[in-house]
Amino acid sequence: MLAAICASGPEHAAVVRTASDLGPLPADRYDYTPQDYQRSQQASALLVRQCMAHRGHPGFPLDPRYPNDPIIATAVSTDYGVLDPDIARRWGYGWNPAEHPGSRPEGRRMTDEEYADWPACNAEANKRLMRGIDLKQDWLYAGRRAIEVDKAVKRDPRLREAWAVWSRCVADQGFTHYSDPAAAYTDSAWQRASDGNTRHTQRERATAVADVTCKRRHHTAELWHSVRAQKQAADIARHHARYTASLRALRTYRANISAALAG
Repeated sequence: MLAAICASGPEHAAVVRTASDLGPLPADRYDYTPQDYQRSQQASALLVRQCMAHRGHPGFPLDPRYPNDPIIATAVSTDYGVLDPDIARRWGYGWNPAEHPGSRPEGRRMTDEEYADWPACNAEANKRLMRGIDLKQDWLYAGRRAIEVDKAVKRDPRLREAWAVWSRCVADQGFTHYSDPAAAYTDSAWQRASDGNTRHTQRERATAVADVTCKRRHHTAELWHSVRAQKQAADIARHHARYTASLRALRTYRANISAALAG
């Protein structure tokens, strides 16, 4: 596997700027996607508005604000740490705040009377979207298995050696001897704020640049991705029936969403 990665040369590594550039993983088809989330939010909003109308609240907004605004935190990360050299150079282990504003509702504020009925309508909408799904057995099984699969990935000797090589490379450039890229990404020295963003200090940005440079030089992310793919494929084969049932549940959920949106 490593020979194949190295044979691909630096041209392959140069295009890896995000985790998606590494290609799909076997478990991806069993997972809830960002598109699923967006569609579920739209469907839920429609169902809640219908329910609220039945409870005597016509004109309830699709994207209501709470009577009192809660604190909203935004956290952005990647499975492999920072990969884009431009982002590392400018934002270190954080991000551009302008590109990740806190997602706040755009509708009007709920009245106290509406807010009293809103939880029941929200629960009713969730129940409608989850109709026909065994939540204890089938729902998002791949996500639950990911915890165990990731433990197996981190124990893999090929990946541990790759991390050791990456760590020495970063340390040789005068930075901390991290155990793995995740340790560099989550270093408390970056002083993440409540929204998860960092301070983008010179030291942080220089560390991130060294991090990305070493990943590219030693194909760390590519090997990491390959090990994850192997472990996921083995887990899917071992628990094929459960993964299949979970995929049916996910398709049922998507069908429920489509029905709600069509209605």
